[in-house]
Amino acid sequence: MKPRPVDVLVVGAGVVGVCSAWFLQQAGARVVLVDQGAVCSGSSHGNAGLIVPSHCVPLAEPAALAQGLRWLFRPDSPFYIKPRLDADLLRWLWRFRRAATAARVERAIPVLRDLHLASRTLYAEFAAAGVDFEYGERGRVLLCDTDQGLAAAVEEGHHMRNAGLEVEELDRAGIARHLGDLPVNCIGGVFYPQDAHLSPARFVHSLAQRARDAGVEIVESAQVLHIGSQERRATVVDTTRGAFQAEQLVLAAGSWSPELAANLGLHLPIQPAKGYSIEIAAPDDTPAVPFMLHEAKVGVTPLGQGRLRFAGTLELAGLDLTINRRRVDAIVQAVPRYVPGWDPAEFVVREIWRGLRPCTPDGLPALGRPHNWDNVVLAAGHAMIGMSLGPVTGRIVAQIVGGQTPDFDLDLLDPDRFG
Repeated sequence: MKPRPVDVLVVGAGVVGVCSAWFLQQAGARVVLVDQGAVCSGSSHGNAGLIVPSHCVPLAEPAALAQGLRWLFRPDSPFYIKPRLDADLLRWLWRFRRAATAARVERAIPVLRDLHLASRTLYAEFAAAGVDFEYGERGRVLLCDTDQGLAAAVEEGHHMRNAGLEVEELDRAGIARHLGDLPVNCIGGVFYPQDAHLSPARFVHSLAQRARDAGVEIVESAQVLHIGSQERRATVVDTTRGAFQAEQLVLAAGSWSPELAANLGLHLPIQPAKGYSIEIAAPDDTPAVPFMLHEAKVGVTPLGQGRLRFAGTLELAGLDLTINRRRVDAIVQAVPRYVPGWDPAEFVVREIWRGLRPCTPDGLPALGRPHNWDNVVLAAGHAMIGMSLGPVTGRIVAQIVGGQTPDFDLDLLDPDRFG
């Protein structure tokens, strides 16, 4: 079968892939976007929908290491590792431990901060251009119900303020200013005014439709079977929906990226981290501002059309999409601890969702062109911040493909850093 020629083939139709296809098309490329499922069928669909400049500490950091060890094998904890004999997982955990140092965190913070803020600007531009995704720039509140939790949140707030972000420490009156009449059980909190939120699936689908209208071809149910190569170039990409001969290849397939990269001899140590969300009909006193149940690690995001989403947990269980009801229940049961007026027995559930967030062992994306390849770009491993960094990642991909120097220092995101 003769392969179809195309300027750029993007593999993966989540937020990163769709944004990459959009910016590539806007730069004048003929783009085909393929996905093994449907547009936005992975972790871009049911996540918390947060744009979080406040979240510029990478996943691999000393506090996460210490706290994670206490939670490690508790099936109802915010961080859980499913016991299994898996050499890749053991190597990943060893690398995570080595990366979780204060020095590495300090190097990563300004990089992530600048990427988050640039992505927030791009989201605002999409909204101003008429892309419909229920965008709100209202900040985000962290609610704390223990002295220890509040002290940790305040300490991190000081760290973020030193990094140049806006931070406000809250007492009970301050919380009421942001969350209105919602009765909460907490002793204080922190407010990040530069955070924002959106309906994630609506954004990805809306931008995908705009990309289609602009000329991007989107091929769904196209599983990649093989990536051919010659010398320093990827050549023919065989899929279940035909073969493509691309001048440039972008791999943005999230947790499935390691298998694709292996076709090219690339080692990409990504572990799928399962997360859950529960979407309900929003109670009447739902505030317009998203908030975090800090100690429970549960995000609460108001969405449009009377919807409210609870999201949380990180479960290293491999490419496993089964639903662990114990973990779903742990999210729901944490809610009345902070919001006593919200009774889980009265929730009208609209969707229980799970998705696999692609996590590298140092908590940073793999973004850039591998050194041994002239026409391949990797854009994967965004962990829990893929939604927040989707637009800026797409713009950087377009810059790299176009031979331009990216607007950011990407040394820490080098896809070859794992060897």
